Amino acid sequence: MIIARPTKKFTEKEKYLLDQYIMSGGSTLWLIDKVQFVNDSVGGNDFAFARDLNLTDFFFRYGIRVNSNLVKDLYSAPIILASGEERESQYNRYPWFYNPLSASNSKHPITTNIEGVKFEYASSIDTLPNGIKKTILLNSSPLSKIVGLPKEINISKEITTNLKIVNEGPTDLEFNKGELPLAVLLEGTFKSAYLNRVKPLKIINHQELGQEAKMVIIADGSIIKNQLQGNRPLELGFDKWTNNFYGNKEFLLNTVNYLLDDNGLINIRTKDISIPFLDPIKVSENRTFWKWINLLFPLLLLTILVLIFNYIRKKKYT
Repeated sequence: MIIARPTKKFTEKEKYLLDQYIMSGGSTLWLIDKVQFVNDSVGGNDFAFARDLNLTDFFFRYGIRVNSNLVKDLYSAPIILASGEERESQYNRYPWFYNPLSASNSKHPITTNIEGVKFEYASSIDTLPNGIKKTILLNSSPLSKIVGLPKEINISKEITTNLKIVNEGPTDLEFNKGELPLAVLLEGTFKSAYLNRVKPLKIINHQELGQEAKMVIIADGSIIKNQLQGNRPLELGFDKWTNNFYGNKEFLLNTVNYLLDDNGLINIRTKDISIPFLDPIKVSENRTFWKWINLLFPLLLLTILVLIFNYIRKKKYT
């Protein structure tokens, strides 16, 4: 069962039926958005608020908690903004730290050799101790920070700040939260979330202790969303604004195959991919050096070639 980006609160009856489905050995894929946006028609800015789906106690019993916050990551996918009017518009790429680009170090078959998965306004996940096996499939980079809610998002201010951080590097007090879980796999024998509780409806074959089951919780619903070209959906993971392919499609296909115990398709799809990331700290520290190299080296090379050419010409025609 795939629960993709719900926006309304779950009722106790719905949660109970889902709980019993899981107790019966059913696999579930949760794509949860804990953030909702409201646009200020006067100022033009977006305000991010926490979204209550009435799932906190439900996940807590299974050993997981999806936090009501936002993750900012220096390793992120860019945002494209237009400047100018109509036909004279120019599209420029800017760093946007609210779009974490996750490349997992996990050796799990779901994430082996996939490209970076693009998130948009993702939240962090906490794992709680219980008898369930938990595997962090995707996480943010070590240079991450948490933003509390509610939060006003002013694009102009954010872009200015982001460009400054990219050019000068972050301070020690910023982006120091380390790797934050964004997608977690749960495996094992789950206990009912309604254990020793009043049941919202009567089920004849109610189970307090379930069978072996699997569950994947992703703290962002947008990773399953296709972009559109006109009325036609584009391939999942393709960004038409930057012409980049991200690993969203492979990650979700591998996740579904794993939940269905179809590991053969995962192994066929797996391929060796190297994902190069620039270290923003080293970039900011060595920025001046490489600027001078790029400026002086071509001139030096051109001067040497001119001297060699003149020497050969003089020797040939003297």
